Amino acid sequence: MSDVTRRMLDLLTLLQTTRRFTGAELVDRLGVSERTVRRDVERLRNYGYPVAASPGPGGTYGLTAGRSVPPLMFDDDEAVAIMLALAANSTADSGRPGSLGEAMTRAYGKVDQVLPKRLAISAATIRSSLEAETFVTPETGIGDITAIGSAIHDRYELEFDYRRGTEITHRRVEPHRQVHHLMRWYLVAWDLNREDWRTFRTDRIEELHIRTSTFERRPLPADTALDLVKSGVNRTSREAVIVVSAEAEEVADMLPFEAMSLEPISSQRTRVRLHCQNWRWLLLILSHLTTDYEVEAPQEWMPEITEFNRKVADGSAMR
Repeated sequence: MSDVTRRMLDLLTLLQTTRRFTGAELVDRLGVSERTVRRDVERLRNYGYPVAASPGPGGTYGLTAGRSVPPLMFDDDEAVAIMLALAANSTADSGRPGSLGEAMTRAYGKVDQVLPKRLAISAATIRSSLEAETFVTPETGIGDITAIGSAIHDRYELEFDYRRGTEITHRRVEPHRQVHHLMRWYLVAWDLNREDWRTFRTDRIEELHIRTSTFERRPLPADTALDLVKSGVNRTSREAVIVVSAEAEEVADMLPFEAMSLEPISSQRTRVRLHCQNWRWLLLILSHLTTDYEVEAPQEWMPEITEFNRKVADGSAMR
């Protein structure tokens, strides 16, 4: 990539941030003269990018808000990163029409078609070397995520049916945040009927409608929406505490998809805290450990775990 093209991409990246930059700041960041900055800004305008400038010694540059911007130019690393992200994450659901996985697969095909030949060959080479594990996760409609995001931004109430097992309830909420946690999408909202904060699995939402009623944002009863989701997930589960005979980094490698806290005890011992629905779920987690461990809590689950291990040892669990 030529120096001019690289500089133009760097300038465009700076101008796309929410802040505005003085000419002196752009000179310093790009390592060019003020005359070159003015020339590059004019070149961007000729390409159709709406760069606004305020006059005077302290004048600033920035992209005009609310204006359409031509398609972005990507450098080699950015283009390949986008292709890899789409290829890897498209395996996260069934890929049926309307799902996130299907949208990612379509996006991959479209981006692949418009890549320059040089980048297309590079992306295809890397794609052919990639294997992505397919996770069995609930299918989430991209239309629902888009509608919820729009309602959150515009502060419109949402109305929907919420399915939990065989029970379906009608909800009217003030949406606050969408959260992606442990391969699931969640909506954090103020439930108007229950007058309390609730978390909803997006894949369980049906008949979603955006109401015309607006609302004022309420302060969250936690530092982040993710904290609320975790507390909701953990509400019906128990905390399990395990001491593993391995350093924290090794434990993290053995349990890559667990929401847990790791407390190093020594160079080869780590205390793990996580939440489980029951002893069977804890047993599944323990089966991924390749080193010795000791369950500190809950002790009342130990008889079932010990009995199961005994049956496995004598083969009766396999009959």
